[in-house]
Amino acid sequence: MCAQMVNGTRQITRPPVPIHQHFSRIAHSYRHLRTTDSEPIDLIINKMNGLEHIEAADVGCGAGRYDLLLFKHLGDRLKLTCLDANPDMLRALDRHLYKHGVSNFKTICSEAESLPFPDNHLDFVCTFNAIHHFNLPLFLKESARITKSGGYLFIYTRLREQNRRNIWGKHFPHFNKKETRLYTQDAIRRSIEAAPDLELESIVSFSYKRVSDLSQLMKRARSHHYSTFFLYSPEELEEAIEGFIRNVMGSYEDIGRIDWFDENILFTVRKTGE
Repeated sequence: MCAQMVNGTRQITRPPVPIHQHFSRIAHSYRHLRTTDSEPIDLIINKMNGLEHIEAADVGCGAGRYDLLLFKHLGDRLKLTCLDANPDMLRALDRHLYKHGVSNFKTICSEAESLPFPDNHLDFVCTFNAIHHFNLPLFLKESARITKSGGYLFIYTRLREQNRRNIWGKHFPHFNKKETRLYTQDAIRRSIEAAPDLELESIVSFSYKRVSDLSQLMKRARSHHYSTFFLYSPEELEEAIEGFIRNVMGSYEDIGRIDWFDENILFTVRKTGE
């Protein structure tokens, strides 16, 4: 099930197929469908300077795209727990990290709202492109509980307003209407400010220029590159792809070189208190 905003209230709606089935279907190919950007990792690493031993958790880790980057920078200093609600994603993560010689991690199948750690345990908690699947207030409460005083929570995500400006939001029929799970910047900021023992330290926005051709974009939509596409029925998706083709061909002179900007944002949050 998926959360949607209706008249300012977060409600639950049922997608065409359960979301865990969607992620199980794409677990083996997920890393190839999505682009992994290193810029937010650089900012996280800078916050960890001076720590010889780092214990951390990636919540909603998926197939481990960002976890490999964390290990490339932090090496043996990092002991990482990778948590996801989908066991197929965790199996894909296991294979991916071991393939690259990484073994200082463990995986746990867990919901984001109930994290299996003792209080004041971790140096940082991170989540990448996943909070729209979480109950945000409960996730923030759990993150505050398990993080050490002075530790960090890093939230990397795509905002609802950013989603409207990318290639899909501009040209893919009904994309913004279907994708109601994403938060606005103000909603995330207010949730952090309302969470006990958490303090918003910084907000950094990222803009990435992308280039592709029309055939690859169509392939991404049919492969459910974003989980938004699974919110369409098969018939709706094919009809929307036809509309997307028309819209793109009417907006770009060269459909072999389509460029746009993807945007994301990183919230850096500090644990306060004793």
